[in-house]
Amino acid sequence: MTARLNKVIAHLGAGRHVFASFSPADPAAALDFATTSYDALVFETEHKPWDAIALRDSFQYLLDRRQIRSSDEPGPAITPIVRIPVNGAEKAQWHAKQALDLGAFGIVWPHISTVDEARNAVAACRYPSLPGEPRHEPAGLRGDSPSAAARFWGISNQEYYERSDVWPLDPDGEVLVALMIEDQQGIANLPRILDEVPGIGLVIVGEGDMSQELGIPRQYDHPRMLACKRRILDTCVERGVPVGHPHVTADNVKQVLDDGYRFLMTAPVRTYPGLDLARSLTGRA
Repeated sequence: MTARLNKVIAHLGAGRHVFASFSPADPAAALDFATTSYDALVFETEHKPWDAIALRDSFQYLLDRRQIRSSDEPGPAITPIVRIPVNGAEKAQWHAKQALDLGAFGIVWPHISTVDEARNAVAACRYPSLPGEPRHEPAGLRGDSPSAAARFWGISNQEYYERSDVWPLDPDGEVLVALMIEDQQGIANLPRILDEVPGIGLVIVGEGDMSQELGIPRQYDHPRMLACKRRILDTCVERGVPVGHPHVTADNVKQVLDDGYRFLMTAPVRTYPGLDLARSLTGRA
């Protein structure tokens, strides 16, 4: 069995937890992350600029070639994923296509609310069936331009075709499709989405937008917010779909794990102990 290129899928498929963070599509930020212990980095283009050139360069700066050389497994130690700008209802497939063509190992789709939107999300990440090699629904809609992605993955174009289907629809697929559920309509439709649209590898709770809809902005521990998150967790766990939490901190991580989340996203917080101590010693804390 070929070793996984996508470390996120390797961990999720083995029942392990995944640790990730958000980053702007910026080579300097990617370089800072390259030596950290995250499993994945989600390049944020929903609320930060969509810049395909910066995204391409960020992928390269995220690579640690010394790690790749010394590892028994191919692929980057930190798996690059992209949260694209458009909401599910906009069905803009081109952002997903360009991110995948650059070498992304997964796409996070914001604000998915219906079965049709979920089906579009999966289809946009898949190539159409090859002659003599029928694939399962939803039929792929992705356009053909694999060269840059194959180079980044370190494989041939033909190998890329064979390995770039979505997981777990294709058990050997290396592309992760993650849906963000961010409103009441999405929660209500989630059972049908997961039952009717194969190929969804991860569901992420969209706490920010959901709290806005509930009229409790960023009150993530409000009883109404907790009830919504519980419904998402129960629906996904019943169907064996991992769930992601986007706001993990030292204060809530134990509860997050107890609740059953498996994709944990933390803020890229930097600490400055020397500066903090200096401020304290000089009366400027």
